[in-house]
Amino acid sequence: MGKLQSKISFHTTKYRADSSVGQTGPAGASRQHSAHTDAVTSVAALKPDLCVSGGRDKSVAVSSWRSGAALRHFTGHKHEVTKVTSALDSNRVFSASRDKTVMMWELHGASGPSQHFPGHDLVVTGLAVSPDASQLCTGSRDNTVCKWDTETGECLGRAAISRNLVTHLCWVPGEPYVIQTSEDKTTRVWDSRELQVAHTFPAKQHIQTCCDVSQDGRYCLSSSSGSAGHGAEATLWDLRQTRGRVCEYKGHFQTTTSCVFLPWGPTLAPSIATSSSDSTVKVWDQGTAASLQPEAQAGQKEMRHQDQGTDTRAPG
Repeated sequence: MGKLQSKISFHTTKYRADSSVGQTGPAGASRQHSAHTDAVTSVAALKPDLCVSGGRDKSVAVSSWRSGAALRHFTGHKHEVTKVTSALDSNRVFSASRDKTVMMWELHGASGPSQHFPGHDLVVTGLAVSPDASQLCTGSRDNTVCKWDTETGECLGRAAISRNLVTHLCWVPGEPYVIQTSEDKTTRVWDSRELQVAHTFPAKQHIQTCCDVSQDGRYCLSSSSGSAGHGAEATLWDLRQTRGRVCEYKGHFQTTTSCVFLPWGPTLAPSIATSSSDSTVKVWDQGTAASLQPEAQAGQKEMRHQDQGTDTRAPG
């Protein structure tokens, strides 16, 4: 780990919202999806060419990345959808809502839910499904985390921790572990088999808003709230050596609302993306000194970019 901590460097590219971005254009241009009639609150990958989204309009939609078309709409929640998720390449979609419930939808089934998961006392704010889509973990502002059987809808376990206002959940690939962030400023690792906390990372100075796990299951990310340049960082944690953080990504000026590991492979260096209330998305390259820079599209304004990197070494 010493080599990783001392040699790694980070370069960022900052993307600012622009009125011309997102319009349907020539090949290679981004596509604008009109899947909801109100604000979109959550989006997740479903298949290589499909995504699922939830909105304030209480609906869940499945859209095509390629065509930009909304292929399915699911309705049944009584209030705003807060989170959506799916096991990759599965035909099952899950949604959480302010109506305190979670629902399961079949991609090729009816427009109504195929399963209900009631049981939380407040808005459901965390949602993670096992890789085989057989189990579901949910978290809420009621300080609880629950585990469910997706076939029967049975609650298999319920754990409560004082002040654990859940903000996000994600499942570790190939493992029985679930990562959870909280308003109590901590990131926890749950063992889903007994629904017990296996590890709690050192508390941060700000609320932890979101989490993600790398595709190899080795690292997890958490993002922080903040304002005026204080806080608002993302933090990289090693799930095998849990003594402290590996590094931090600083540069946002307001709350970092989400963080995600980007796909990588033999020709792509590991990198992450963060989004913020400061209206920016930043892409951080972990392995090379090269900055990820979007190419200007024909007929569009040039997108400003800026390199801002932080190499924060973990304590010895």
